[in-house]
Amino acid sequence: MSHNHQNISTRIEQTGSKDKSTLTLNEMKCGMLIPTSVVSTQTEILKTKMSHNHQNISTRTEQTGSKDKSTLTLNEMKYGMRNSHMLLNEVYFWTDTIKDWKWLLESDACKKIIINSWRELVRRNQIVIYGYAIMPNHLHVLWEILAMNGKEMPHASFNKFTSHQFLKLLHHPDELVPYKVEDQERKHRFWQRDPLAIHMDSKEKLEQKLDYIHSNPLQEKWSLVAQPEDYFWSSANFYETGADRFGILTDYRDRF
Repeated sequence: MSHNHQNISTRIEQTGSKDKSTLTLNEMKCGMLIPTSVVSTQTEILKTKMSHNHQNISTRTEQTGSKDKSTLTLNEMKYGMRNSHMLLNEVYFWTDTIKDWKWLLESDACKKIIINSWRELVRRNQIVIYGYAIMPNHLHVLWEILAMNGKEMPHASFNKFTSHQFLKLLHHPDELVPYKVEDQERKHRFWQRDPLAIHMDSKEKLEQKLDYIHSNPLQEKWSLVAQPEDYFWSSANFYETGADRFGILTDYRDRF
């Protein structure tokens, strides 16, 4: 014991002072000392990893825009990605965003392209739409996928069709610059890769999202209308008056 105590005392003098808890656990109990430099290095590595993870989450939040806390927790912090997977015969809150949040959908012509695509998919009995809002740089829709469109899901067909129509609409080369990409599959991309799908497994959850959709145009950053039902490019007026101006909507209360 005396010999071990002398060794410990000598090693303490060589490595400098340490807190009592480290001395008790590593010296008196185990008879060994973990060099301070090793502990410091491991601590710095851990701090770097935590900082890197935090930066990744912050960067993704900036790129995709503001989201409610529940979405951030589930899709960013837990999974590190946005969930875009949907099953047949289930209702989803779906968000599709223009590449780099460009205001492509500010144009009514682009909004009409979206409406025409939805109308065709509804006509084919491949989707049911319970609510929507088309904003200047993104859209929200509450819908149910009923059947495949050939070999692909209808939302994939929607993105392909609308992208093709956007490309035909934007004639001037300068208009296409923000959407150019270096992909083998395409030269231009209009929709971001990470659409968000949230399963609506209850009437209460759907109504919460429907209220969110209809209030979108009233948010301070948009200030597009004074009342939800005044916004032409949403389903708010349908639920207020019963008028379906585009012939694409089904009342969610028929489903839940």
